[in-house]
Amino acid sequence: MLKNNGKKTAISVVSTACLCLLLLVVAVQHLRVQVAQETDAGDTGTRSLLQDAAQEEEGAQNKKGFSAYITKLTRGRREVEKPASSSASAADPTPAEDITANDIFIAVKTTKKFHQSRLNLLLDTWISRNMQQTYVFTDGEDEELKKKIGNHAINTNCSAAHSRQALSCKMAVEYDKFIESGKKWFCHVDDDNYVNVRTLVKHLSQYPHTQDMYIGKPSLDRPIEATERLGDNKMKPVNFWFATGGAGFCVSRGLALKMSPWASGGHFMNTAEKIRLPDDCTIGYIIESILGVPLTRSSLFHSHLENLQQVSRSEIHKQITLSYGMFENKSNIINLKGAFPVEEDPSRFKSVHCLLYPDTPWCVPQVAF
Repeated sequence: MLKNNGKKTAISVVSTACLCLLLLVVAVQHLRVQVAQETDAGDTGTRSLLQDAAQEEEGAQNKKGFSAYITKLTRGRREVEKPASSSASAADPTPAEDITANDIFIAVKTTKKFHQSRLNLLLDTWISRNMQQTYVFTDGEDEELKKKIGNHAINTNCSAAHSRQALSCKMAVEYDKFIESGKKWFCHVDDDNYVNVRTLVKHLSQYPHTQDMYIGKPSLDRPIEATERLGDNKMKPVNFWFATGGAGFCVSRGLALKMSPWASGGHFMNTAEKIRLPDDCTIGYIIESILGVPLTRSSLFHSHLENLQQVSRSEIHKQITLSYGMFENKSNIINLKGAFPVEEDPSRFKSVHCLLYPDTPWCVPQVAF
């Protein structure tokens, strides 16, 4: 009897062991299949990531799943995929806001003595295609100018001197007129700038106008150092970046409204006197030093303070502003063989305009640049 029970127990133990072994084999096989599937999924790399990204954009319900998938990727794979993603973004940036040229207030600062030599050139070229967006701020009455652009010719009644006070006086009027306009972007340029408005619109569309955006190019390789006058003979040093007005800069409406306590009405002149610097420096002081908003740099703005020869013909259509003048005692212009010889087009603005807008009536047809 005991022997039979012992045999039964032994058989039961062996059966249980065999069953456990069988289950272990099945589990191992299942694990191998999972590993193989995960390996195959990993090999699909960028394709799977882009597909998941597209699905995530189509519905918010996939967001958690996509995020979970991202966290499972290895650091090495993310680093490999990152440059490709950045490259695609740089080549074709996704607009953050759908804007048109009518959403931009372009202020051109000039002086009456340059109406003939500088301003007429702009009126014949880029302003001719952007009359509704462009406002000319000058310091004297000009009936001929009014006939051409009507109430977009604004006499600031500021001094014609090229002093920091006179420049700040005009900038104060520019700012107030922009606020009155209700437009989404304020862009300032000088009377020696060519503005490619099509590129400007495309560039600004990357940023919501309600956010704090200050876009331009500094002319210095370091922040400017100034002394802020606090009153009662107290002073403190300040340093900040600013976008040079000679290349042009843009400020979003959201940020411009925050500037109001220091820029609206006569406040801009008072603020400029606190640091005793010109208008473009004062803009940078208000935005960077007071409001704490950093300058967003763009290499697409150009002034006569840089070597314009470095802008190649193939890249001209991508630029926002161009300029001309003297650099290191030499003529500083875009190196462009265009529709006009240098003698007839010393600024090269006419040739640039014909390159960008070959349908312009006065452009020579079928010109080989």
